[in-house]
Amino acid sequence: MTSGASRVFEPAMLGPVSLRNRVIKAATFEGRTPHGAVTDELIDYHLAPSRGGVGLTTVAYLAVAPEGRTQRDGIVVDDASAPGLARLTEAIHATGAKIAGQLGHAGPVANGRSNGVPALAASRMPSPLSLQMIRSATTADIARITDDYARSARLLVDTGFDVLEVHLAHGYLLNSFLAPRQNRRHDAWGGSLEHRSRFARDVVRAVREAAGPGVAVTAKIGMTEGSPAGFTMPESLQVARLLQADGHLDALELSAGSSLLNPMYLFRGDVPLAEFAAAMPLPVRLGLRTPIGHRFFRTYPFEEWFLREKALVFRETLTMPLIALGGINELATLERAMTDGFEFVAMARALLREPDLVNRMQAGETTRGVCIHCNQCMPTIYSGTRCTVIDPTPGA
Repeated sequence: MTSGASRVFEPAMLGPVSLRNRVIKAATFEGRTPHGAVTDELIDYHLAPSRGGVGLTTVAYLAVAPEGRTQRDGIVVDDASAPGLARLTEAIHATGAKIAGQLGHAGPVANGRSNGVPALAASRMPSPLSLQMIRSATTADIARITDDYARSARLLVDTGFDVLEVHLAHGYLLNSFLAPRQNRRHDAWGGSLEHRSRFARDVVRAVREAAGPGVAVTAKIGMTEGSPAGFTMPESLQVARLLQADGHLDALELSAGSSLLNPMYLFRGDVPLAEFAAAMPLPVRLGLRTPIGHRFFRTYPFEEWFLREKALVFRETLTMPLIALGGINELATLERAMTDGFEFVAMARALLREPDLVNRMQAGETTRGVCIHCNQCMPTIYSGTRCTVIDPTPGA
């Protein structure tokens, strides 16, 4: 095994947390929390890659408030969900892996009709999900939600989470404040980038203070949303510099795309538009079958580590630890990320198809995953996220 591969599979420190290697199972919505509760199916979902060798698995979309769920079956971090979350962390720790919780507030990505609570955004806007108007967050909302992040962080630490990931990307609430065309405010939370980034930075600080010294805190940032209406790379890089200067993060994960503006920018590969339409409520289903649906789900050819060139700009600018992701399937890419100076690598679809891929790579049984990037897994988030491809062939 090459020295680069050896570094991938060596123990590494993520802030104060020791991981058995540098491979992270990225947060992907599991679709296994009916009624917002931890289930055996959710635990099994995370046990698979944990037993399969990852150093860290990430539980996706843990909402800090009821209106912050993407839809009604999302988990809200509160006293009711705490026993199940503790059962989940205990199971993962038994495998030797560590566990991260992605703390977020869906903001305009929330379906207010499903949640039974109005969705929030930086500024008033229509919701394509609920066909309702999303209201602009008030100063009181901002203060409450910042406290919700801190409270949720303390609860996740108490239930055994090793890492807390703050979601700043993909069109969620904090991201909606960052994007200038979505944030049309004229108060202390809008206008200049310093003002637009204030909410996100205050939340990161609150989470860091609540987490305590033994837990790592990371954030997921969108380098670009792939849309003129979204957050762009020059400003994202400036926000990353501010987060680095604040000193509250142990690592920054570099993502891209937007759930509302350009979802395929993060995934690349085939677009399962018919399957998405079939899984959505009737009004959205009809909309996806029009030319608007094809414009929304744009097609981007898949390339191995398709976010590399953008991520390298962040690597050249920042000194803080960075987590690379974006279509990483091959051992050579893991090694390349280490050579490029990235401290960790996050994988998603490759591990969904082959949860034991890391173990098999480390044992020399394969050098690449067999995911074909058909993206048929994406519509399954409504019924239990899974790979729909039958009988995968062995890796090379």
